[in-house]
Amino acid sequence: MPLSEGSFTIDKTKLFIPFDTSKDELQDRPVGSLLVEIQPFVIITPEDVLLLDAGLGFEKNGELQLFQNLREAGIDPGKVTKILMSHLHKDHAGGISRLNPQARKYELAFPDATYYVQRQEFAFAMEKGFPSYMPHEIECLKDAANVHWLDGDGVIDGYIKYELVGGHCPYHQVFRIVDGGETVFFGGDNAPQLQQMKSKFVAKYDADGKKAMELRQQWWEEGRAAGWKFLFYHDIKTPVFG
Repeated sequence: MPLSEGSFTIDKTKLFIPFDTSKDELQDRPVGSLLVEIQPFVIITPEDVLLLDAGLGFEKNGELQLFQNLREAGIDPGKVTKILMSHLHKDHAGGISRLNPQARKYELAFPDATYYVQRQEFAFAMEKGFPSYMPHEIECLKDAANVHWLDGDGVIDGYIKYELVGGHCPYHQVFRIVDGGETVFFGGDNAPQLQQMKSKFVAKYDADGKKAMELRQQWWEEGRAAGWKFLFYHDIKTPVFG
């Protein structure tokens, strides 16, 4: 299930500006602005309640919008068991934590879930910093007991395959969830929209645009042949395909 946080435009400032598709005009935004959806996904399996990426971390009425979206989908946020992070850019990692105003620090938003994060991606994020990353919001991952650090490729609990591929950012990972004879593929920002899967598109905002394009072509061909279900984090019209 997609957990849409809305449509936004983003330009070289890396600021996400809300966009109302019913009345706003893209040409009124700065030249080069991209129109994207922000939508984590939740997948319920016999074993787990999986959250794939964590959105912008925006709040409404004093609560994470992500929590509200989960409840609207019929899911208690406290029942999420695993959080699978493709990478830690701020539009994917904002909901990892929330500010505790009493303690004046950020704490993990899902204290009862296990977070799965590439170790090198975290180190890169803390070094690279703003504006793509928000180190002060993700620093709480560092010493948390419920963070499982990943190194390279592997399998989680026998059915969640993760692969360190780079492309969009140097330590981006993708997930294949294989359960009950079905494969769900989540490519994060290496496979953000359906249209990009169908065309040879090299994005200037990718660290290695050529590699990301080649990966998309590879996954699209393999997935179409095998009947995968694709999840597109930034697709306004088609969040789920297949």
